[in-house]
Amino acid sequence: MAPATKKRRALAVRVIVRYGLIIVGASIGLTGVIYASQHFEQFLIRDPRFFLPGPPDYGLESPNLEVEGVKYASRAQVLRIFDSDMGRSVFLFPLRARRKELLNLRWVRDASIIRIWPNRVQVRVWERRPVAFVKLRAESMERWALIDDEGIILDPPQKSSFHLPMLSGIQPGESAVQRGIRVRRAQRLLQDLGTLADDVAEADVGDLDDLKVTEKLDGRAVTLMLGDRNFSARVRNFLDHYPDIHRRIPQVTTFDLRLDDRITGVGMAN
Repeated sequence: MAPATKKRRALAVRVIVRYGLIIVGASIGLTGVIYASQHFEQFLIRDPRFFLPGPPDYGLESPNLEVEGVKYASRAQVLRIFDSDMGRSVFLFPLRARRKELLNLRWVRDASIIRIWPNRVQVRVWERRPVAFVKLRAESMERWALIDDEGIILDPPQKSSFHLPMLSGIQPGESAVQRGIRVRRAQRLLQDLGTLADDVAEADVGDLDDLKVTEKLDGRAVTLMLGDRNFSARVRNFLDHYPDIHRRIPQVTTFDLRLDDRITGVGMAN
């Protein structure tokens, strides 16, 4: 065999051996990393130093579960979500699942959860902001509720007070999206009325193209049909002429203002 051929063959053997040793070394290193990782994971799961401690006594809260932002939502419902996490390692804490459960609570609009080593969890809740009262009818019963601008119906919390407008025309059987459209329509109506909205006892958004408001005038409820635009101008025009209108047709309590150049008592001839 020629010397050059022997040299090439020896070089090839050395390359094969070198790469073989690299592969073996990498395999051993990877095996070590996997073993160390599994060992460390078991350490995080089993070591009591990483356990989320439960409440010190019945009726108390865990000092290591910090919950902020809860005012109107049921704090008991919020805390109950984390019952199964007490006494377990925070390494196993299912952040995404717990946040999803929080968002299922009616009063919770958004939430964040942070795992803080070695054994604390911090929960931050952003609650929904009610913008109006609604009266809901179910068969022969009626109940009062709150509603936010997304159309989410909220049960009034105990020992709370809200100074909000009253909306009618909201149906509990509608989707939250449709209810939200009605609520935001009412908000634009009241915003357009400005200071005139202070005297509005109720806004009816049952027909989005014909909004109505009810006001207290001279000790009686007067309903004004406002259509879909020029709300402030129409109400102001009505109030300017109301003394004369009341003198001429005192029995009428519903007025059609949908035409800017006229005021029509409902049930009366033009």
